[in-house]
Amino acid sequence: MSLYDIRVTTIDGESLTLDAYRGRTLLIVNVASQCGFTAQYAGLEVLYRRHRAEGFTILGFPCKQCGRQEPGDEAEIKRFCSESYDVSFPLFSKVDVNGAGTHPLYAHLKSAKKGFLGSQTIKWNFTKFLVSRDGEVLRRYGSTDTPKTIEKDLVHVLAKP
Repeated sequence: MSLYDIRVTTIDGESLTLDAYRGRTLLIVNVASQCGFTAQYAGLEVLYRRHRAEGFTILGFPCKQCGRQEPGDEAEIKRFCSESYDVSFPLFSKVDVNGAGTHPLYAHLKSAKKGFLGSQTIKWNFTKFLVSRDGEVLRRYGSTDTPKTIEKDLVHVLAKP
């Protein structure tokens, strides 16, 4: 199964496959509204607005597993992101990123790019995966890697045809 075959649900409840994003460079992030890293929404939005015309998209997947820091439902999450950070990049329904209920997207991402010491576990919210235009998972970033520090890698990837 390729990345583009994976079915996801938008924050508004629409089911689609990631084929909708084929040909775009992606940064896939597990997000949360009550986390010490929540302020990264601002940097993610800046990154998205700065590079979306170049074929870049951020996909935000709320997750409650890391410290239960995403307690709201989809409507509350959408409202929070809009009102607090003016988020315009695509957001999706909550997913599990670890354990028996791991969403197929995160199973794919974690298998392609393991974390520290080869671990597949997502350690915390705002773990990020950079994906090329052809669906290859290029890099995994931890929660402390800010959007600003990721931008240099992103610019390099976007420069490739």
